[in-house]
Amino acid sequence: MNALLQPLRSLANGLGLAWWAKVQTESPDVIYWFGPFLRRRELENKLPAFLADLQAEAPASLSHEVVRLNRGEPLTELLGPG
Repeated sequence: MNALLQPLRSLANGLGLAWWAKVQTESPDVIYWFGPFLRRRELENKLPAFLADLQAEAPASLSHEVVRLNRGEPLTELLGPG
């Protein structure tokens, strides 16, 4: 990550203006957060590689949505009993 862009990403995220991908899988039942990004296009350009990495883990299903919000840790959430 470019050191000059990190403060801008943090500011955008704090203001709820950062772009994130919310990726949900089943078996395992997990939500993964990918971001923050300043521009939607930048996220959309990098998202296929992230999705390919998750698909390699062979989940039963994988879906995603692109959202603009303020997001912090954790970036991985286990769903259901755990």
